[in-house]
Amino acid sequence: MDMAVSSVTNLGRSGVYDWMVQRVSAYVLALYTIFLLGFMLTTDVTYDAWAGLFGQTWFRIFSLGTLIALGGHAWVGLWTVTTDYIKATALRFLIQAACGATMFVYVVWGIQILWGL
Repeated sequence: MDMAVSSVTNLGRSGVYDWMVQRVSAYVLALYTIFLLGFMLTTDVTYDAWAGLFGQTWFRIFSLGTLIALGGHAWVGLWTVTTDYIKATALRFLIQAACGATMFVYVVWGIQILWGL
């Protein structure tokens, strides 16, 4: 009989899914960082240049994807750390809930900033 351990607070349905979220999101974050570093090194970064970059739809979508990737990456990492080091179930749940609520607020706030909603 196959008995799988599951948790209602992890992001994926399995460790493999969480591993994939962590790896894919890391690549998205790395690409975004490399792009921004390249932009800043090759451009005279003024308000107009920065506003021009963020005024382009493709870059807003790239930034939104990066923001979502950051949320997923952070959640998997925090879930792993809290699951490994906080053994008291109620305390772990409260800390995970606080982290999840904070990340949700940051993602919504980021969407408002990017799209002016």
